Amino acid sequence: MEKRVMTVSKRRRGLTVASALLGGVLVLSACSSGDDSSSSDGGNNDTSQAKADEAAAKKSSEAEIKITPKDGTDNASINNSAAVTVSKGTLTDVTMTTADGAEVAGQLSADKTSWKPDAQLERSTSYKVAAEAKDADGLVAHENASFTTVSPANSFIGNFTPENGSTVGVGMPVSINFDKAITNKAAVQKGITVSSSSGQEVVGHWFNANRIDFRPEDYWKENSTVTLKLALDGVEGASGVYGVQQKTVTFKIGRNQVSYVDAKTKQMKVTHNGATIKTIPISAGSPENKTYEGIMVMSEKFKETRMNGATVGFTDDDGKGEYDIKDVPHAIRLTNSGTFLHGNYWGAKSIFGSVNTSHGCVGLSDTKGANDKGTAGYWMYNNSIVGDVVVVKNTGDKTVAPDNGLNGWNLSWADWKAGSAI
Repeated sequence: MEKRVMTVSKRRRGLTVASALLGGVLVLSACSSGDDSSSSDGGNNDTSQAKADEAAAKKSSEAEIKITPKDGTDNASINNSAAVTVSKGTLTDVTMTTADGAEVAGQLSADKTSWKPDAQLERSTSYKVAAEAKDADGLVAHENASFTTVSPANSFIGNFTPENGSTVGVGMPVSINFDKAITNKAAVQKGITVSSSSGQEVVGHWFNANRIDFRPEDYWKENSTVTLKLALDGVEGASGVYGVQQKTVTFKIGRNQVSYVDAKTKQMKVTHNGATIKTIPISAGSPENKTYEGIMVMSEKFKETRMNGATVGFTDDDGKGEYDIKDVPHAIRLTNSGTFLHGNYWGAKSIFGSVNTSHGCVGLSDTKGANDKGTAGYWMYNNSIVGDVVVVKNTGDKTVAPDNGLNGWNLSWADWKAGSAI
């Protein structure tokens, strides 16, 4: 019985050894290249991992795509973001979408090495960019990025006047009002350039944390061109608040028209280059409601407008306006506080040139409806442009504040330059 057991055990061991040898043969067959010498090369043969990686790399595209801003960027520029470029290849497809899937139109360069959006991006918006390119061998590369543009809370813009392409009078300053208080005035002012084809020196003056105006020492030269350049994109105007504007604006200066109102003689002389072209009888502010003195610039024109005394502090005991005229003809604004040069159809014709009766405005004879070409109001309105100058004297009132409207000309050149941050 014991002998039989021993025989079985030996047989099993023999089978085990045979299986191991057979397994070894099978393993050797699977791994061998058929060359005995290759089995002892230390792993540096052509089938090593390093060789495999090298071979794989040779099959990858050489095209290198770059998307700006980099993936994950917050507070990205709305002007310069989403630029896609490629080296060692050409772009074959670029897709840019908003978070809700809306596609953003863009243009591929003629040589197909760059792409950019057609228009300025929206603030506080998330975008995704997917780009594809091919190298000289036709191998494809891909790149993706997502970013979010600067939010309104973290950016500022400047509302400026005059408008691009407009023609204005010689007194028109460049006036910029920012939607947020600027604490780093020097940095912001350095990002704004105003120049004239006349070669006049132009200086900026801060009236407060939100407003800066630019003008030369004397009125602009007639028929010159003024250029405003805003390079505020990325400029930190206050802590954590950045500019987003990047644009160039040009406007023309028209003929030199300056009108002189004398409240004592009750006449207005309209001049071109110093020569009087017309004298118009006027009625200025009454002794109780004097008209401001000083240099004023026309900032707005209305063929007809409503004037309600309550809006500028002239009220009766019942709180209603001392006057409420819904169709004042040919109104030209001179101050933000409500001083106008305007037509007057409700007053007797005899007051013009003889008595001052207004609540502070300068009135000209006119007709209801604003269509009577024979009136002084009609003539003045149609022969004036925004930016023309009106100089008022002999009213007995104080000089208009330089920031009440576009009236910085009432500051001396030295005082004007003192308001510059650079």
